[in-house]
Amino acid sequence: MRQPNVEGALAAQARLKEVALVTPFQHLARFSDKFNAQVYTKREDLQQVRSFKIRGAYNKFLTLNEQERSKGTVCASAGNHAQGFAYACRALKVKGTIFMPVPTPNQKVDQVRMFGGAFVDIQLIGDTYDDSSKAAQYYQKENDLVFIHPFDDVDVIEGQATIALEIIAQADQPLDYLFVPVGGGGLISGILTVFKSLSPSTKIIGVEPAGAPSLRVSLDNKKNTRLKTIDKFVDGAAVQRVGDLCFAVCEDHLDDCISVDEGRICQEILTLYNTEGIVAEPAGAISLAALDQYADQLDGKQVGTLICGGNNDITRTPEIKERALLYAQLKHYFIVRFPQRAGALKEFVNDILGPQDDITFFEYSKKNSRVNAPAVVGIQLKEASDFDPLVSRMKAHGFFGDYLNEKPDLFQYLV
Repeated sequence: MRQPNVEGALAAQARLKEVALVTPFQHLARFSDKFNAQVYTKREDLQQVRSFKIRGAYNKFLTLNEQERSKGTVCASAGNHAQGFAYACRALKVKGTIFMPVPTPNQKVDQVRMFGGAFVDIQLIGDTYDDSSKAAQYYQKENDLVFIHPFDDVDVIEGQATIALEIIAQADQPLDYLFVPVGGGGLISGILTVFKSLSPSTKIIGVEPAGAPSLRVSLDNKKNTRLKTIDKFVDGAAVQRVGDLCFAVCEDHLDDCISVDEGRICQEILTLYNTEGIVAEPAGAISLAALDQYADQLDGKQVGTLICGGNNDITRTPEIKERALLYAQLKHYFIVRFPQRAGALKEFVNDILGPQDDITFFEYSKKNSRVNAPAVVGIQLKEASDFDPLVSRMKAHGFFGDYLNEKPDLFQYLV
């Protein structure tokens, strides 16, 4: 199999000249001040399909001959590759079938329909990208179609590599670090291909969600490894197994691969929106959320990041806020056992809760026996340090039943 190279990236850049936008490499004052560095981010959320995926998908389509295009095409995607694929289908008048996981945010599904129009058919199958990919590859073989892989394909990788060519041209000084989101590995493989040739002194740091560290596990095992289970929340980067070609590039050239807790990513999504006015999806915010882990190495450095996508469904905002609060240790769930005495609920509110504590969730465990039934209570704190005094008061007055945040089997039904 041909390996991705700089010449292929330059050829892709020429093909995509009238398609992919040259997105800004934006200076971020908040991060620069925080880390005493010059921090920039590549705004791929400003592409037509609001993610970098149009680069790889469209480049692959442009390498197909007329016979291949006439057969029809198929892909699997968690959302963003599907949009680039759909955009290409409509622009080039090629029929395409798109397999997406059932939990894909509605916003992404609707965008795929809009970009593809009558040229695409959408099939929602499986719980994860990997489930959809299996179905798509079976469908491709049964119908003799062309499969457009979202990441494990040389032409797709070289399409994504055009981002690196732009960053090198846009940066005022050579970058010391570049933090890159990792899902299947197509983006980081393309960036490594270019940077290790044209800017070898730049350290490339891969960033994965903590709930889907497929590249980190594979690097540790020294072989491409499939994870048995993953957290699907960071849908744009939640894959059980990275691409074989991508893994080979990363194994040879990647400087480090780190993971970020989903709650920390949620914090950054909210802060980006409230401070910079940037709408980032979970995978889009992950590289910025990772900078804290390198704080002691960034002083005085030139630092690059990528906001790789902005396809965030607004209906997910409550979950994003909840995860952010849980990560900050400001949201806690308890089983509260109300003593069998008059005014117990009033006592709990007036004497047990702190002056700045709020009840955000309250539900009796037995609807037909509320007088004696324990309740599930969610409490939001002003400061994380208020937690231990709250628990002490609950225990001292006989209200404490159980703490649910540390019981994942029960907690999953609340969040």
